Amino acid sequence: MLQELFTPSVQHSLDLAGIFVFAISGALLAVRKNFDVFGIAVLAEVTALGGGLFRDLVIGIVPAAFTDLGYFLMPLVAAALIFFLHPQVERIQSGVNVFDAAGLGLFCVTGTTKAYEYGLSLTSSAVLGLATAVGGGVLRDVLANEVPSLLRWDRDLYAVPAIVGATMVVLCIRFDVLNAFTSGTAVITAFLLRLAAMRFNWRAPRAWNRRSSAAEEA
Repeated sequence: MLQELFTPSVQHSLDLAGIFVFAISGALLAVRKNFDVFGIAVLAEVTALGGGLFRDLVIGIVPAAFTDLGYFLMPLVAAALIFFLHPQVERIQSGVNVFDAAGLGLFCVTGTTKAYEYGLSLTSSAVLGLATAVGGGVLRDVLANEVPSLLRWDRDLYAVPAIVGATMVVLCIRFDVLNAFTSGTAVITAFLLRLAAMRFNWRAPRAWNRRSSAAEEA
């Protein structure tokens, strides 16, 4: 099914692009945490490949990162870029965030489609689509000793756009209308939702009548 949506070369190029922008975000966090060159490379690899590795292990196939050298090398390219040029990249952080949103939209769709292709139910496929999109970021934050952004109320919506994109894909599968156009629409919808969340600071609600005295993180 995935091969029917995009040609192998197009799919490969899109994957590498998504991996690159996710790796940039991991490498930037490593620099902010004052990690050495090895730490920068590790955080870039984990952020870029973590979600896909988890998905592939769950569906029972050899992860693409271990069968295609490009998947492994692309995060190292991003890490090298950040190692030498992080001040310049920091100055265009808003642009990096746009590409990160595009990667989120792409991976939630391709992850969901691939999971269904390997026999998972619609619900399980959507869950793995979400994991593909956000799993690397969760691992990145854990390794950097931070509360994952995914769980923090003071961060703009991140998982919700991915959930919407994955849900659109499984609905298209359910009604047998999944094609290049509808999958592209799901990617763009998740992408635009993420951009809107960043632009308007949309956040998920906290507990009703919350009266916790715990200190709030900035």
